[in-house]
This record gives sequence, structure tokens and C-alpha cells, in this order.
Amino acid sequence: MKAGAVLRVARPTDHVAAIAAMYATGLDFTVLAEFHDHDGFDGVILGPPHQPYHLEFTTQRGHQVGNAPTQDHLLVFYLPDQAEWEASCTRMLAAGFQRVPSYNPYWEAQGQTFEDLDGYRVVLQHAAWTL
Repeated sequence: MKAGAVLRVARPTDHVAAIAAMYATGLDFTVLAEFHDHDGFDGVILGPPHQPYHLEFTTQRGHQVGNAPTQDHLLVFYLPDQAEWEASCTRMLAAGFQRVPSYNPYWEAQGQTFEDLDGYRVVLQHAAWTL
């Protein structure tokens, strides 16, 4: 990928409004766009403004998707600053995420794992990302 590419992680949910509110509050994201009845799909796109990544949550009218297929479906955010990491963990709980033990113990050493109401998980890793 060349510079200028944008990453969008998209997934379905049966609770688009509630999930969007959780992620907006928990990750301090902004609603960037919403769509309604786009060929039977409704959705919301969230992310930090002016950053090359965002999340999209969709729901298809008349279709149920259920919960996450495994406990190891993760979004991982690396937060090296102690104060930012602590504030982010607090926001996740206030947004309705549940603190859960990580399925993979690697994430427990320096992070906390949170589960949304669909069973999908977010790890807030208190570390800088390096190769």
C-alpha cells in the first residue's frame, strides 16, 4: 500500500446504534458518516478525524448476525502514554464495555481487554508498537 491509503475495518452487528455509541465513547471516536437503507443496509462509520483508519458497523434489515465467532477477534490499540492508557481504559468501562481476561495471555502482560455487547474484543495495550 502506498501513502494515502485508508484502512476501514467493517463488521456487522445486530445492535448498530448501541455499538456505535459504545465505540464512540470508549475510544473517543467521532461519527464520521452514517447511512440508511443503502440496499437494505444501515451503518455508521467512526474514527478519529483526519486519521487514515476508521471502523464501520453495519446492520442488514431482516438479518441477524449474532455474536463474535471467537474470543480472539481483536482490535488492538497501542497507547504508550500512561495517563492516556488509564483514561482510555476508564472510558471503555464507562461506555459499557466489559473488562475480560484475554484469550491470548500475551495481551495481559501490558494491556487490558474489553468486550462489547456482540462479544468482539478491544485490547488497549500499554506499550509503543515496534517491529
